[in-house]
Amino acid sequence: MPVLTRLIPSPVVVDIRPGALDDLACVLADERISHSGKLAVAVSNGSGARLKERLAPALPGASWYEVGGGTLDDAIRLASDIKAGHYDAVVGLGGGKIIDCAKFAAARVGLPLVAVPTNLAHDGLCSPVATLDNDAGRGSYGVPTPIAVVIDLDVIRDAPARFVRAGIGDAISNISAIADWELANRVNGEKIDGLAAAIARQAGEAVLRHPGGIGDTDFLQVLAEALVLSGIAMSVSGDSRPSSGACHEINHAFDLLFPKRAAAHGEQCGLGAAFAMYLRGAHEESAYMAEVLRRHGLPVLPEEIGFTVDEFVRAVEFAPQTRPGRYTILEHLDLTTDQIKDIYADYVKAIGS
Repeated sequence: MPVLTRLIPSPVVVDIRPGALDDLACVLADERISHSGKLAVAVSNGSGARLKERLAPALPGASWYEVGGGTLDDAIRLASDIKAGHYDAVVGLGGGKIIDCAKFAAARVGLPLVAVPTNLAHDGLCSPVATLDNDAGRGSYGVPTPIAVVIDLDVIRDAPARFVRAGIGDAISNISAIADWELANRVNGEKIDGLAAAIARQAGEAVLRHPGGIGDTDFLQVLAEALVLSGIAMSVSGDSRPSSGACHEINHAFDLLFPKRAAAHGEQCGLGAAFAMYLRGAHEESAYMAEVLRRHGLPVLPEEIGFTVDEFVRAVEFAPQTRPGRYTILEHLDLTTDQIKDIYADYVKAIGS
């Protein structure tokens, strides 16, 4: 009988602990990612730049590149800058925009990418996707999964609390995304990758059920692991389905309709997930999700991120247009404006204001 296996695209190194950055050079050398120490390190002018002074002595062979923002032009410029450097790997050190630029640049020049996030704002730190602003708004670009992910929980604890809270919303939204995937399977026969679904669901449940908060190392460890696992789930399935459903459609609608007012990705996804769970009739689950989001200081009502009820209704109505071909509870119900308003009023009563 043949033994059938599946090779799962995943990082060679996942190092999540307090003080992990102190061992970055040794980890990369020990795992044969960079014996020579020749690294191209992409940093922001914020958190990444502040860590440069601390890390530079341990990385004498590294060249440091400051990235201006999270645009496609920034990523192409970074690739152009590093292509002649004969580096072993590219290191993205900073927030999500810097890591996405580094992902794209590394893929463009054929080098492995080491992700070193300085906050836990979303699950893109280990995903096979780079999200970059472009002339048409914002695009998602397929890239290889990072070869290593190093997360120093001491650095994460020093990041603005809002960024950690956003990561909580993004991780928890997996639960709603998987429910949408299962709905698409039942209604349209869309194939589910069971392993990807299991990884993403358990990542979301681990964060949802954990009793700790953002000041606890144990909770930060679970959150960081959940975000890494969410990225791996997307690599396993070959798309964003395990972590993106109606919750993310609502998030994208906010971004497109109100680009100058949109809140953090994870904040909008968490709100979208709680509402989407209510839409599908999972009222108890929606109320519990809203309770946990509130406990962590995340919004569960649009007013809490500066939007009116009418603007939220408009975003929910527009949301299916952000992901053509993706089937979620929003496409399934195909609600009118008045129906969304009525259900939203019921949602507010159900979760308590």
